[in-house]
Amino acid sequence: MASNAAKAVGAAESRAKSAVKSTPKSSGAATGAAKAAKGPKPFTRDEDMLAYREMLAIRRFEEKAGQLYGMGLIGGFCHLYIGQEAVVIGMQMASKTGDQVITGYRDHGHMLACGMDANGVMAELTGRRGGYSRGKGGSMHMFSREKQFFGGHGIVGGQVSLGTGLAFADKYRNNGAVSMIYFGDGAANQGQVYESFNMAELWSLPAIFIIENNRYAMGTAVTRASAQTDFSKRGISFNIPGEQVDGMDVQAVREAGLRAMEFARSGKGPYILEMQTYRYRGHSMSDPAKYRSKDEVDKMRNEHDPIEQVRDRLLTKHKVSEDEIKKIDAEVRRIVNESAEFATVDPEPDVAELWTDITL
Repeated sequence: MASNAAKAVGAAESRAKSAVKSTPKSSGAATGAAKAAKGPKPFTRDEDMLAYREMLAIRRFEEKAGQLYGMGLIGGFCHLYIGQEAVVIGMQMASKTGDQVITGYRDHGHMLACGMDANGVMAELTGRRGGYSRGKGGSMHMFSREKQFFGGHGIVGGQVSLGTGLAFADKYRNNGAVSMIYFGDGAANQGQVYESFNMAELWSLPAIFIIENNRYAMGTAVTRASAQTDFSKRGISFNIPGEQVDGMDVQAVREAGLRAMEFARSGKGPYILEMQTYRYRGHSMSDPAKYRSKDEVDKMRNEHDPIEQVRDRLLTKHKVSEDEIKKIDAEVRRIVNESAEFATVDPEPDVAELWTDITL
């Protein structure tokens, strides 16, 4: 659905060449802090159009997934990405073909951003043959080697070690690729995360650790679970630089992504990006999210929504007409509705599939 957003903005990569100054790693300083303080480089009309379409595609897909879950067509766990769309789209706009993505269980948005087919993702959610794992993986367990998406992982923080391994392979092969490793504020407290930090820095691996801080680990606020709530500083003891980013602003994410990409790709080692974002729904579909107020959620929606920010720029700055916006909206809805239709009529896997893809 997001067929390689990086191609549309590949020229932006060159702007990052001089963005990262030679900061002593022992200082633990956020390498891109000075650059970030000046504000992100404004998007062109085409970049804003791309960002709007790709974020809206994730939003509408997740809303439809929520509807199907409510109808009983999606079983098991289902973690929606609504509100956090700017993080993965901004990072994809900063990436190059061949860069890898790995994340946790809140993963549908990452799949679509990598260019995975909406029909295949939705069919996997409903357990159908046409799903990316042939209906056997569900929401948290699908991947696409073709699109360089290595999962969807249900074990909290487990993907961080795997993503570090991908970065090790990139360095070993000297292929110029970067591994983007997404995890949440709750997973940031897991022990394997710090083991991964240590090895990534020790071997100067091209890894970008992207912490999606949506303020609540399941239902626990970060202030109640984390002694250090500035997650960009989590790499200080390993000499890994990091910075905090407004994860609700796709421009800011893309700019920070370019800095981190250049740093990691040039052989300087890993980089940490703390994306300060927000999820509008509960932790999963079974979570009523009563641990936060309606006013808090409404304030984020009304004042910081990532999609509305881009829509406003298209209308006011780029003078895009309402009709053009409506055409994008209609096309996105068509694709999502078709994926839902496919996911409800596609056959379920044969029982013989229980014996495939396993080792006895």
